[in-house]
Amino acid sequence: MAETVAVLGTGIMGAPMARNLARGGFTVRAWNRTRQKAEPLTADGITVFDSPAQAAAGADFVLTMLTDGDAVMQSMSGDSGALDAMRRDAIWLQCSTVGIEATDNLYRLAEKAGVEFVDSPVLGTKKPAEDGKLNVLASGDQALESRCRKVFEAIGHNVTWVGPVGDGTRLKLVMNSWVLAVTASVAEAIALAEGLGLDPKLFLSTLDGSQIDTPYAHLKGTAIIDRKFTPSFPTAGAAKDSGLIIDAARLCGVSVDVAKAVHEKFERTIEEGYGDDDMAAAYYASAKR
Repeated sequence: MAETVAVLGTGIMGAPMARNLARGGFTVRAWNRTRQKAEPLTADGITVFDSPAQAAAGADFVLTMLTDGDAVMQSMSGDSGALDAMRRDAIWLQCSTVGIEATDNLYRLAEKAGVEFVDSPVLGTKKPAEDGKLNVLASGDQALESRCRKVFEAIGHNVTWVGPVGDGTRLKLVMNSWVLAVTASVAEAIALAEGLGLDPKLFLSTLDGSQIDTPYAHLKGTAIIDRKFTPSFPTAGAAKDSGLIIDAARLCGVSVDVAKAVHEKFERTIEEGYGDDDMAAAYYASAKR
């Protein structure tokens, strides 16, 4: 009999993850705060419910993929929250990027409810989510790894069991500090090239094959040059995550001057009206007026 996964949050990332779980042989139940956005999943054999509790009832796994810690907390607690409806042998897979403090709070919530908790943020954006090629950064009780692996392998091509609860989130923040900095730097380099009267394609062609090359620079750089900002990861999310990086650095006493500058750039991009566009729209925070 197929195991059941309840996916709470079916946005840019959650919807393709739910589809890949269904393709992987799982029975998938879904909930989204705006039900209309989840309804297309019914074409993939996924049942959509009106509340997190309804979706979670009887599920073997509950996977949360929501905007922030508050959204995850609201979906799991309260009268219509998933926790009270979960079986005691079910596992909560917390895949949202919520930061260290929120992860600790969610873990305590799970412990109080007697539910196993795996901190498992994912590295990747819309296309990797659609292709089932996310990187899963899991952390928690090692004894749960074998049960969780089949779920993770349905949504990702690389699964790393990092360590105890919270280490997955810590690694995700480290990885995001690099990804967001690369994105902001590429946006700034292209704006500078244009401001100096150069063809910005020269920037990418000169990078190509060099020791400082990275495929991500070409991905975001091409989008910027073509002015195609269909959201793979929205600027608002990048600003939220860069803020979480700064919070984490403050907790451990590390100076993150680059992360602070990146955060400020994303905040200005939002002020320019590009919060819902892909984070490559950080170009507009630097472009010549």
